[in-house]
Order: sequence, then C-alpha cells, then structure tokens
Amino acid sequence: MTAPPGPGDGVAAGQGAPCRARELGLSIGVFPPGPHNAITDIGGVMVGHRTLVRGDSIRTGVTAILPHGGNPFQDRVPAGLAVANGFGKMAGTTQLVELGELETPILLTNTLSVGRVADALVSWTLDLPGNGKVRSVNPVVGETNDGVLNDIRARAVVAEDASAALSDARPGPVGEGAVGAGTGTLAFGWKGGIGTSSRLLPPALGGHAVGVLVQTNFGGSLRVAGHPVGEALGRFYLKEHADRGDADGSVMIVIATDAPLSDRNLTRLARRSFAGLARTGAAFSNGSGDYAVAFSTAEGVRRTPARRRAVSAVEDLPNDLLSPLFVAVADATEEAVLNSLFMATTVRSRDLVTGSLVVGEAIDLDAVRRVLAGGRG
Repeated sequence: MTAPPGPGDGVAAGQGAPCRARELGLSIGVFPPGPHNAITDIGGVMVGHRTLVRGDSIRTGVTAILPHGGNPFQDRVPAGLAVANGFGKMAGTTQLVELGELETPILLTNTLSVGRVADALVSWTLDLPGNGKVRSVNPVVGETNDGVLNDIRARAVVAEDASAALSDARPGPVGEGAVGAGTGTLAFGWKGGIGTSSRLLPPALGGHAVGVLVQTNFGGSLRVAGHPVGEALGRFYLKEHADRGDADGSVMIVIATDAPLSDRNLTRLARRSFAGLARTGAAFSNGSGDYAVAFSTAEGVRRTPARRRAVSAVEDLPNDLLSPLFVAVADATEEAVLNSLFMATTVRSRDLVTGSLVVGEAIDLDAVRRVLAGGRG
C-alpha cells in the first residue's frame, strides 16, 4: 500500500500558506509579545520536538519543554497545576500538586505513549551528572489522543524518541503546527498541533514575561478574535443539534514565567489560561482532558539543594500584583491555540481497520481572512 503524503505535503491550492496569527493581522490582548512570541522568550526555557511520520499510519511524536539548561532535579522550579476537565492520563500530577515543584522537564506525547515516555524521562534524569544517588524521580508527562490520524495502538513512540526531543531542546523560535506531540492531533475539526505565544509586561507592572505552549486536540466552535469562524466555515460542535463527538479530545497548556511566584500563585496563573482557551470556542466536553501546568524560572524561587535543606528567604510576588499576569496568560493562551491551527498543514493517514484514507485538513486561511474581513468564508 502506498503511503499517503506526510504533514509537509498538505497545503491545498487556495488555502493560503501556514502563518502565525499576527501574520493575519491579529493582535490578541493589550500587552506585546516577546522577541520570538514563544514560551522560549522566558529566559532559560528550551523546547524540542521529535516528529514521527512513518508508512501509512504513524503520525505522532514527542515535545519536550525544559525549564532551564541545568539539572532540573537538583535545581527545581516551583510549579502549579490546574485541571478544567480531568479526562486524561497525565503522569506526575499528584506529587506536582503536593510539593508544588517540577523535578524533570515536561514532555508531551500521545495517550498510549505516556508510560514509555515517562520511563525515558526517568532514565534521562538518572543519567544527569550529580544524580548518581537519586532513587526517586517524578516524571511529568502530558498527553492528548491522536488516534484518528495516528495508529495509536502501534505505540510507535519509544524511549529514543523521548531522548531525541530532549536533545533537540533549544531556545529561540519554536516549531509549530504538525510537529512533535502535535503531529497527529485535531482541533475544532481541522488539523491542530503545537502552538506558542508570549507576553511582556511593561516596567510599571513589573516587567515580567509569560510564555505559553499548547498541544491542541479538542473540539468546539472556533472563534478567532471574537469572530465565529467555525460557524462561518460550517464546522462546529453540535452542528444541526447532532452530537457527533467533535468536541472530545484534549489540550495540554504549559506556562512559563520569570515572575517570582509561589506554587500557590502558579496554580492560580494556570487556572487563568482556561479563559484564553474559552475565547477560542473550546467546548470543555466530557471526553476532553484540559490540563495546564505553570512554572517559574526566577532564580529567587528556585529550589536548590541548599534551599531544600534549610530555612531560607524566598522571593514572592504578592497577590495584589498578579492581575496583569492573569491577563497576559489568557491572551498568550488564546494566541497559542490559534498559532497551532494556523501553522498546521494537512496530514493524511490510513485507517488500518477500514483501509480508508483519513485526512486532518489544515484550516483554510484564505477563508479565515474573509471571515475576519466581515464575510462568511
């Protein structure tokens, strides 16, 4: 059987080349983005991908988010978790909530690969210099189910793929769309994937930055800057009052900030990301796993070995200064979701049961432009 085209072959004539939301003239919110408009605008944060496109039906991968370039087990960052709907298989959540910290990078993959990726992350952590006596590791691995476009039962992701994503991690521009853990995902009835965005607060509000990375694989009725694009283009959850299951799926939201926040306030920051998700028209359905993890890279809150063994002074941005960060994270999440859609290309796969072609169609950006201009697509 001839393999269908891969992710890079799927931009149809007239649909417009993939581009980010700002290239469509969209400016979400009141604060400007960072230089890369990405989670890597937070100093020290790095992102890497491993993209798997094989044969007729393997369309999946791994995405790694590193909080800093050092040893994350020894120099831990405070973190918080928020869950809008818990239909998911995210690993490492209970210890993250209990202790309020990360001791590994965050890896994203597909639902049935969480175990293998977690095991690879444990091995990676144990092998780091300085971890020779480590006997407990809490790997944090998020997931969405890419089983429509990917033969998920094949469990094609192996330890080497997780290691490759970690090795690929770097600062600067971040690959978006059908890459890494977003290779086989769908959102709002179109091809979803990885998206990212950032916001910078002005000096008068602290000058801190917030960055967001999303893995989109959920449904609803797409809204772009308030415009009902999903309805205009005829793809939305509960169309004609028939629940076709289009809303089921998941989203992973990873948030980084250089603001010195406690794990309690990082949890509050994570919750606010769902405001941005809601603005895009997400349905938050019964079958959707909607998770957000936020961490701070500020040196003043980092939990070094010395700080973990003695009473020490720790920076803590007070509650009264958090509201601008809440606004920033909602706006960055909204734009990251749009970037995941607008940067995706059409992905074709094969249903191994029926033998039929399965297509994750990239959204028609020319049609989006027409809706934004006041038309109906």
